Formats: sequence, C-alpha cells, structure tokens
Amino acid sequence: MLQPQITGALLELFLGMAAQAKLGLIGVVLLMTVGVGIRAQRVGLAVGTALVFTLLMTQA
Repeated sequence: MLQPQITGALLELFLGMAAQAKLGLIGVVLLMTVGVGIRAQRVGLAVGTALVFTLLMTQA
C-alpha cells in the first residue's frame, strides 16, 4: 500500500532535480503545473504542460 506512494514521491523528487538542473526554475514550475493539472482533473492543462516540458527537455 505504501510502496506506490513512496515510488511516486521519489519519482517526483528525481524529475524535479533533473528539471532544475537542465531548465532551472521554469522546469520546476512546469512540473508543478503538470501535477496541479492532474490533481484538478484538467487533462488539457496537464497534457499541454507535459508537452511543453518535453519539448524544452529535448532542446536543453
């Protein structure tokens, strides 16, 4: 029961550190926006932000 929550938290931490290392503050803000979009059940916001994040990570 606890394992999915721990795995999710570690994944968020790793992605946040990777985004901050490559993109700085904007990467962290984009990841936060994806999380907010998912939790608020706004699929368009989450998908759009994830696409922008992916494009920026491929360019970095």
